[in-house]
Amino acid sequence: MKIDAHQHFWDPARGDYDWMPKDNPVLSRPYGPGDLAPQLEPGCGTVLVQAAATVDETEYMLQIAETAPFIKGVVGWIDFERLEDEAALTRLAAHPKFLGVRPMIQDIADDDWMHRPDVQWAYRALINHDLTFDALGFPRHVTRFLDLFQRYPELRVVVDHGMKPQIGDPSRFGLWAEGMARIAAKTGAFCKLSGLVTEAKPDWTVEDLRPYADHILSVFGPDRVMWGSDWPVVRLRCEYQGWRAAAEDLTTGLSQPERDAVFGGTAARFYRLSEV
Repeated sequence: MKIDAHQHFWDPARGDYDWMPKDNPVLSRPYGPGDLAPQLEPGCGTVLVQAAATVDETEYMLQIAETAPFIKGVVGWIDFERLEDEAALTRLAAHPKFLGVRPMIQDIADDDWMHRPDVQWAYRALINHDLTFDALGFPRHVTRFLDLFQRYPELRVVVDHGMKPQIGDPSRFGLWAEGMARIAAKTGAFCKLSGLVTEAKPDWTVEDLRPYADHILSVFGPDRVMWGSDWPVVRLRCEYQGWRAAAEDLTTGLSQPERDAVFGGTAARFYRLSEV
């Protein structure tokens, strides 16, 4: 099974993409299945991931998924600060393509938000519903995520975008690498090989990305790493096929079964896409 484990669709006219610059020619336009389908390999499925901090956007994505067979699952959003949203989670969990949630932790000013007592119910609810948790953060969140993952070892976790290493500043590689190695060794978390080009300089090369990809693959192992395009955000640096080709280059040292895992098998197993 070939899987793009991380892509987005949106329509800025919906009005809930608070992070999106209103005048960016790449981002501030609608994207839907018709834009992505021609770029996918034959037989490739995708995981559609939230881009707005609203339950309404999750419903919007599930509606899209019902009409686009290549979308194998949806990672949505609920408000961890509202205990009442447990009812929304229960309702969403009944949809066959609903996989889990992603709180937009990278955009929350309080780095300790994930450990606040009033949001702990949400992690327990995800475990009870056997849903996934996409961890979206920056290198400064590594220790806090490590503590969270150890607190809830039954939580099915994947780290988005390799925790967004600052590829434009190689002097910061060591702290990121040490933190990611600790998460890999001390928890059962998975990791997405995605988003790297967006963290690099505009004139990035594959060799700029290689130390980061090599480290992710080394500490997590291919059976816990899944490739994602992060399309259309990736278009800030290159087109879909440009990042796909770079990822193919970055994984040339793997065996064919290991590459099969990175480009589909790991995501299918983590998100249980064979059941969708």
